Amino acid sequence: MFVDQVTVEVQAGKGGDGMVAFRHEKFVPFGGPAGGDGGRGGSIILYVDEGLRTLMDFRYQRHFHAKNGGNGQGKQMYGAAATDVRLAVPGGTTVFDADTHEQLGDLVNPGDEVVVARGGRGGRGNVHFVSPKNTAPEIAENGEPGAHRYVTLELKVLADVGLVGFPSVGKSTLLSVVTSAKPKIAAYQFTTLVPNLGMVQLDDGSDFVMADLPGLIEGASNGVGLGFQFLRHVERTRVILHLVEMDPDNGRDPLTDYQQIRQELSTYDDTILERPQLVVATKMDLPGATARFAEFKAGLLKDGVPEDHIYQISSITHDGVAQLMQDTATALKNAPALQPKSKAVPADYVFQQDEDKIEITRDEYGTFILSGKKLEKMYQMANLDHDDSALRFARQLRNLGVDDALREAGAKSGDLVAIDDFTFEFVE
Repeated sequence: MFVDQVTVEVQAGKGGDGMVAFRHEKFVPFGGPAGGDGGRGGSIILYVDEGLRTLMDFRYQRHFHAKNGGNGQGKQMYGAAATDVRLAVPGGTTVFDADTHEQLGDLVNPGDEVVVARGGRGGRGNVHFVSPKNTAPEIAENGEPGAHRYVTLELKVLADVGLVGFPSVGKSTLLSVVTSAKPKIAAYQFTTLVPNLGMVQLDDGSDFVMADLPGLIEGASNGVGLGFQFLRHVERTRVILHLVEMDPDNGRDPLTDYQQIRQELSTYDDTILERPQLVVATKMDLPGATARFAEFKAGLLKDGVPEDHIYQISSITHDGVAQLMQDTATALKNAPALQPKSKAVPADYVFQQDEDKIEITRDEYGTFILSGKKLEKMYQMANLDHDDSALRFARQLRNLGVDDALREAGAKSGDLVAIDDFTFEFVE
């Protein structure tokens, strides 16, 4: 089964907790703090596997979790870092944040990879909090939470040449003739529901990958029919063979079909029409096809299509196929390098907006509810099992401006304040 779009949940590992510990050894009279740091949590990484051609592996498993880092130990022993979870995807996979729709990466070439969920750093042990005023601190940090998000994977087939056109114009038949691919061929529309790939090998030793792409219909750029499921696969092709059938009995006008397909391509991505495009009249073995081709060619020439970009073939008798493939290989050699439609952001970029913003609401019981990314992360990393750590957390809240924000919201001494599942009294 060909799967080219899927949304998965990724949860990176939490960092290990730092340790509060002291050395109490017979021959170490001034041992002091000795709590080690926690280890880094595992990250979720996507990378290109040349052997994959589909996102089928993600169809039945859509939740991926990395392990947490190990906790710090006494004697300044650090916790173990967790192993990253590496997920293989086929070349041509674009990765988006499912909620913000930001592009996280575009994985095309072998070796490309992107970190979609970064593991949390380990919390610091009390050995890091020694000061002249506090030589024996009971302060340690919990590990940083690992990133959690939903990501959408979209596969755009990596083919040198793409076959486009209305349904049933002969795309699958041509692919089966010039390659060893065996696409489904039948006398009804939308026989091809997913792209089919094949390798064209010519006598001069040149070769290229050809894709039989699902048929377009009018309105595809707005999602009609197979819509975007088809069009996103055209983005990767460097040369386009635009197939138009010459069957006199199909009830359609070839020139109108040709113009409609070009309109759909340009509406979806106006750079597609800048690529080399050969117009191929198909089914020339049918009675009356020659006369119809003459009218079609005249219309193309009038529209400014170069004569040497117009071909007529019959996939049944193989007439004109060999020359078409040879000229396609030449066009591919002269085709400019493919420029991506959108530029991927760096793999380590984190989309954060208003992280320092503090939001204050009040529930029906009068409790002030604090929320905000930085605030919640600060709470999650605070080890409140020790008085020194609790005092440090209170100072962090004050420095972040929480006290002033509560006063502005009307908080008075004795009012309850909640952060996540932690509740405390506001004291002036």
